[in-house]
Amino acid sequence: MLMMFWQLTIDANDPARLARFWGQVLGYQPAPPESDTTWWAHYRGRLGGRDAFDDRIFDPDGRKPPLWFQEVPESKAGKNRLHLDLYPTARDDSLPYDRRVEIVDAKVAELVELGANVRRRERGDSYYFVVMHDPEGNEFCVS
Repeated sequence: MLMMFWQLTIDANDPARLARFWGQVLGYQPAPPESDTTWWAHYRGRLGGRDAFDDRIFDPDGRKPPLWFQEVPESKAGKNRLHLDLYPTARDDSLPYDRRVEIVDAKVAELVELGANVRRRERGDSYYFVVMHDPEGNEFCVS
């Protein structure tokens, strides 16, 4: 049986801009890592002599799915039906609540420097997360 390969495709008005932003956020790179996998050959064949893509990013270890930012003419409308959750705390409940908030807020500040915006902060007795927008307004959460 063949293994299922998949990538996450995200509509974008400026694919290169979002690829740069999310590449920095996730530690991904614009070229697939060298390996003997089928998907590596698939993407390397599409580079066409270039060193890297400007609209796709890849896990440097080749274990996580690639992201493709597909150019579309229309702007984002409405709420995302799918979004990324980032966990700089590694979801470690053994960390004191105040320390988890501190780690999340530090990551949020980094993301704002990269071009993201804070939409809102949600705080409860045992949870804390921040809803953000990437440079094109796509929602994602940091907790």
